[in-house]
Amino acid sequence: MRGREGQPRRRYTISRLTFEPSGSSLNKQPFRTDGRRRETMKTRSFVAPALFAFVVLALTGCVTVGPGHVAPEPSLPAHWATPDAQPHAGYVARQSDLGQWWRSLGDPLLVTLVDEALRTGPDVRSAEARLRAARARRAVAGADRFPSVNASGSARHSDSNAQVGSGSMQDLYSVGFDASWELDVFGRVRRSVEAAGADHESSQAELANARVSLAAEVALTYVEVRVLQIRLGIARANLASQTETLQLTDWRAQAGLVSSQDSEQARANLEQTRAQIPSLETSLAEAAYRLDLLLGVPPGTLTPRLATGGELPALPAEVAVGIPADTLRQRPDVRAAERMLAAETARVGVAQAARFPSFSLSGSIGLEALTLGGLSDSGATRSLLAGITAPIFDAGRLRAQVDVQDAVREQARVAYERTVLTALQEVESALVALARNRERSEALAKGAAAARNAADFARQRYSTGLIDFQSVLDTERSVLALEDSLASTRADGVLALIRLYKALGGGWSPAASASQEGPA
Repeated sequence: MRGREGQPRRRYTISRLTFEPSGSSLNKQPFRTDGRRRETMKTRSFVAPALFAFVVLALTGCVTVGPGHVAPEPSLPAHWATPDAQPHAGYVARQSDLGQWWRSLGDPLLVTLVDEALRTGPDVRSAEARLRAARARRAVAGADRFPSVNASGSARHSDSNAQVGSGSMQDLYSVGFDASWELDVFGRVRRSVEAAGADHESSQAELANARVSLAAEVALTYVEVRVLQIRLGIARANLASQTETLQLTDWRAQAGLVSSQDSEQARANLEQTRAQIPSLETSLAEAAYRLDLLLGVPPGTLTPRLATGGELPALPAEVAVGIPADTLRQRPDVRAAERMLAAETARVGVAQAARFPSFSLSGSIGLEALTLGGLSDSGATRSLLAGITAPIFDAGRLRAQVDVQDAVREQARVAYERTVLTALQEVESALVALARNRERSEALAKGAAAARNAADFARQRYSTGLIDFQSVLDTERSVLALEDSLASTRADGVLALIRLYKALGGGWSPAASASQEGPA
């Protein structure tokens, strides 16, 4: 062999490796070696990526950047501010009462409606869907901890033109597998999984809170329906009584015992009472339709079941209250806010991990052959890649993202503190309303009884001509006003009790949260 200038080409041999220089560069096939040397070189080609992977794996799990979540411990009073909340005033703390508090009201229809709403209510079904989405996002985040593997395959048939090519036909079959894995050296994936897990737990608590709110709303609306029915009955009863009074005045006026002014005053009083009935009927229909909506049924569906009327649910002698610390453990919205704070804290670590280098491993193996059966005999093409990516300059973008997430975490902390204060405020307000309502109900009951007696005496004395008609009008108006106020006040007492149960987190307990998750 000769070089470009006709000189003999030199050949160098080192051990069993031979190469021939050509000018300043090597030949297209510079190395010739035997099979064992080739296999050795193939083995060595994987040493560097494998060593890289070993070093990185040794570091994996040792570093997790970002702050760790510590559950807040808010400062709570030892007792409620309302004196009536103490056990000696008739309130007894009993956790078992809160699980299904609506059963303690002694109204079978109310129990049935609440149970139906918890099964079919739109609010609960929407919360269940959000929980399923959070569970799926948690699974997506957890999948990043593992390698991803993909398979591919292809078959190609080519037929070249004889005028411009070889005129031959050729088939080519190939199969391959690709794998990639991002090594979680600085805990980005672990923080992401932690955040997704906290989001899932927050959604689970929100589902429980939806159940608590729905049970309370159904009970509140049901009581509103019942009190409107009672007020409507009171108005109709007074209308009947005033009709009798009008007949009495008409008879006396025809007899010449009184002037027609008494009849007109009695008629005006009667029509004023009659005018209240359509307004009450409208409010009753609206309340019944709201109840339909809470149960997820068309308007008017529950009207036949509610038409029979009924008394207000009875107030139980004991109400589960406990201490302020119990309220925080029982309320699902407090649990949801705490879990949301945990999620935002974990995302601070995700943002911080983005400022550090990321390490990855990827590899592939493939087979190619001219026939499908030849794939098993063909040699495999293999590759292994170890990579590192590190941010060098981003004009402070990653640092700013950490600051943004830290501010979001602070917002979540403030939201948690506000939720705690709101929980305490709702319990205190419900306790005060319940205690003062009892006093008002007792006073109104005595006043209504006295007004009814006074109205009877006034009609009797008027019929004998001992008093004028104005006294009859005054007593009848007092009866209507006091009886209507008494019904509303008794309803307010039941509403205050329901709000108290809701404020205490009734209808949910942390131990039962797993069974209340809903369908997977």
